[in-house]
Amino acid sequence: MKEKTTKLLLIAVVLVMLTGCTLPGLASGGKDTIKISSLATSESEILAEMLSIMIERNTEAGTELVSKLGSSIVQHQGMERGDIDISATRYTGTDIAGALGMDPIKDPEKALKTVKEKFPERFDQTWAPSYGFENSYSVAVTKEFAEENNIENVSDLEPYADELRFGVDNAWVNRKGDGYDGFQETYFSFGDVFPMDTGLVYEAAASGHMDVVLAYSSDGRIKDFDLKVLEDNEQFFPPYDASPVIANDTLEKYPEIKTITEKLSGQITTEKMQELNFNAAVEHVNPRKVARQFLENNNYFEDAAKEEN
Repeated sequence: MKEKTTKLLLIAVVLVMLTGCTLPGLASGGKDTIKISSLATSESEILAEMLSIMIERNTEAGTELVSKLGSSIVQHQGMERGDIDISATRYTGTDIAGALGMDPIKDPEKALKTVKEKFPERFDQTWAPSYGFENSYSVAVTKEFAEENNIENVSDLEPYADELRFGVDNAWVNRKGDGYDGFQETYFSFGDVFPMDTGLVYEAAASGHMDVVLAYSSDGRIKDFDLKVLEDNEQFFPPYDASPVIANDTLEKYPEIKTITEKLSGQITTEKMQELNFNAAVEHVNPRKVARQFLENNNYFEDAAKEEN
């Protein structure tokens, strides 16, 4: 009976080896998987792909992308539940108000310092250094209009404001704090304000239907429609510097991730992020290809030719 049982077990093991399956209770021997989340934006998807490529090249772990999440708070909740190990893009202004429930902080350095201090204390997560760009609310005009009227910052628009049509994001008009009411208190009022879908404001400016629009500073459509982002000279809009956020237990297991995020720190300007977003969102280049090309161009790995096609 013992000999028969032994033969059956040997047959089972051979079948497992041939099929690549595992018996219940036996380890698969596969890699750990680090789950990286991204928002439903080209920007977030590109940066998630960058982290994925670098983590797979520099650790023993594999990665899985959790894509097209609806908001930073959804990412935060996923990390709290343990469903996500890394959020590829988190923004200071968004999480100060959202995850931390604090009043807006206008100073960029203070805002970054706050999230770096609070996230380990409250959530056992590390807010990594900024990639180097921010994706903030911005006021934009056509480059032609800016050049004709010598417009560099938001205050320069005031002499013309009564005659200007202002196209804005539907959600921004009634936002407390950094919405239109607050804008008027800090700056001035425009002649006409037209709430619309965010995707339409850029084309409305380029086509002449709007004179001024509320834009996102790193959006690729700024480049596409040849717009100029004006300096927020009164620092009305809170800073939205972008960083990855990592669960501390993931960092403890894979300390190489800290080195990876430090290598990306300060390496992507707002103008460069506009360009990368343009490639993905406007020219429809796959976000992973955009990410890999950026890493290759900036010498993040020497054997770039071996990267997957």
